[in-house]
Amino acid sequence: MSSRRKFIFTSLGSVGAVAGLASCSSQTGADSYERVADRTWRHGKPAVGDKLAVSQELVRYATLAPSSHNTQCWKFRLEDGAISVLPDLARRCPAVDPDDHHLFVSLGCAAENLIQAALANGLKGHAGFDAAGGNVLRVALEPTKPETTTLFQAIPERQSTRREYDGQQIDSQQLQLLETVGTGNGVQVLLMTEGQAMEAVLEYVVQGNTAQMNDPAFVAELKQWIRFSGDEAVRMGDGLYAASSGNPALPTWLGRPLFDLFFTPKSENDKYAKHVRSSAGIAVFVSDSPGPAQWVEVGRCYARFALQSAALGIRNAMLNQPVEVSALRPQFATFLGIGNRRPDLVVRFGRGPKLPSSLRRPVADVLV
Repeated sequence: MSSRRKFIFTSLGSVGAVAGLASCSSQTGADSYERVADRTWRHGKPAVGDKLAVSQELVRYATLAPSSHNTQCWKFRLEDGAISVLPDLARRCPAVDPDDHHLFVSLGCAAENLIQAALANGLKGHAGFDAAGGNVLRVALEPTKPETTTLFQAIPERQSTRREYDGQQIDSQQLQLLETVGTGNGVQVLLMTEGQAMEAVLEYVVQGNTAQMNDPAFVAELKQWIRFSGDEAVRMGDGLYAASSGNPALPTWLGRPLFDLFFTPKSENDKYAKHVRSSAGIAVFVSDSPGPAQWVEVGRCYARFALQSAALGIRNAMLNQPVEVSALRPQFATFLGIGNRRPDLVVRFGRGPKLPSSLRRPVADVLV
């Protein structure tokens, strides 16, 4: 999923004026990025006895799931005894995701968050595509004993942390736990922690990244979803906030031309090399069959993996170039030795500092 994208402003570190501009780009009032982020990434108070309020709170938790480029490519429909998750096709990313694979993975992530939140509110969720057909993912809800899971508790702590990690190993018991929660119906997660295997994955990442960055449509699409300043991030409520990638927040009028200047294949490839070599391992999610239903299951598996990682203090971020470049994907599958199965997601993980979290649109904006 492409929320791992990051642009490089390394040359700007020595320019004192940039620091001043960055500090001016963040508001200090009620709608500052920091205040909005605090309101967004929180646990809510249970809305006991109010079905509408409970449903809206479940949707709020669902929107805290990851999505490609943080497009939040979903809509939600409140129903009697269910909540449906629908694709928002207006938020497609055809350059990076021409077959809507990442879109449906994103819907699966949202559904898993919703199911974890529902259980904490005394509702058991069952996700499946609407029998009437179409691409409507319906989460049926039935009363059950409330259970606050570790994964639910971790929802406000989860983030895609796109910077270097500390290079330390993860113990085998925690690796086993991540592998278990990341496995699902027709979905397997392969964990690679040996340096040689990770270097081999890095070669595919570099090949894919170079191909993407030489594609003007890909670059233009990515740029469209970058929010260069805190003000812009607050106003839009979506996209990739620069500070969430460890970059300085800049006024949009300055960030856009600098992006064109400094976003190069070499700078990005050098960055990914540092990222991979500082990680504890790489997880590759593999599915048995193609199609939206399977991709939703991949999303649910990744969501559990990401939430369990957050609960353990482990960061993660996407390295999806080997699966996004269609010409490269079969070669990557051969390297993995998975036969005709599809490699869906590539995720690096390790321990490192938390970055500012990306924002979300209000619940009212995603309800239909």
